[in-house]
Amino acid sequence: MASVPATPATRRLAFSGRGSEYFRIWIVNIALSLLTLGVYSAWAKVRRLRYFYLNTTLDEHSFDFHGDPRAILKGRIIAVALLVAYQLAGAVSPAMALGAMTLLALLFPWLIVRSLRFKLHNSSHRGLRFSFRGATRQGYISFLLYPLLALLSASLLVPLAHQRIKRYQHNRSWYADTPFAFTAGSGPFFVLYLKLLGLALLVIALVAGGAAVLFPVEFANPDTMSEAAAQRMFSFVGAVVLGTYLMLYLLLGPWLSARAQNLVWNHTTLGPHAFASDVRVRGLFWIFLTNFVGVVATLGLFKPYADVRLARYRLQHIALLPAAPLDAFTADRQQGTTATGAETADLFDFDISF
Repeated sequence: MASVPATPATRRLAFSGRGSEYFRIWIVNIALSLLTLGVYSAWAKVRRLRYFYLNTTLDEHSFDFHGDPRAILKGRIIAVALLVAYQLAGAVSPAMALGAMTLLALLFPWLIVRSLRFKLHNSSHRGLRFSFRGATRQGYISFLLYPLLALLSASLLVPLAHQRIKRYQHNRSWYADTPFAFTAGSGPFFVLYLKLLGLALLVIALVAGGAAVLFPVEFANPDTMSEAAAQRMFSFVGAVVLGTYLMLYLLLGPWLSARAQNLVWNHTTLGPHAFASDVRVRGLFWIFLTNFVGVVATLGLFKPYADVRLARYRLQHIALLPAAPLDAFTADRQQGTTATGAETADLFDFDISF
């Protein structure tokens, strides 16, 4: 992957947040959320998002988040109510559980579209608001039809579903009165997932080969195995499964995350302006590995530092390649900041994401 060109016009994103600062916000958010039985979690989310937005800058101007915690709380109450209804239906009968699951699946795309509208409407840069203008019908096609096709195809169409979701999200997003656009077809996504499958099979083969070499002789004949040996074999198999999962997470997680970010943002535009992303797999692998070790070693207390490190690395590898001066771009669109805001403000009223 080629690096983002270092031209005078290039505007890289920058993140100035620090782990020690965010730790104080994080620990207070957890404490108050526990004390209020989760009610404060909506306010905690706003504090978290505002911290990351305000510490993210483009062309020396920071982003901002304006979401109302009460709207987020309302969305969470809806989400929890739906989950409780599903659990109660499952306790009554399998048929009711299936019906409740079907209802949740039918509601899910509608809820996702509302969340996208809420988040973008409440995000701004240089005083100009973002917006999401995707129709709910298109949301059902992207978030229900294509994932269902991926499921029915035994995951063979997962790359197509991924591409369709990203196309819907980016093609329906706006900054002021200027639309984003997504130009990547499904082909690069199929190539990405084929490579991922090959790497996954390689990792599994390596782990299986190592397990075969280490396989104790006493496990060779389960029929004559003692109870103690059977318990040891169970522990050994569990360790192999856990080791495989960790290898897949620590090796393939950074690989897919880096390649997907580059694929998506290198094919995204904002009006005449292009974006570029040059995340390196090795760099992201080191972040994943050290974050994982830090979180485990500190029993979770390293989590805010891990979040800051990951955000800084991913953001600093995204750049805007302007086709015109950004000051002129902003000034030309000053009147368009609320082009649809007054008519649709009542739509941006809840968020179900956590």
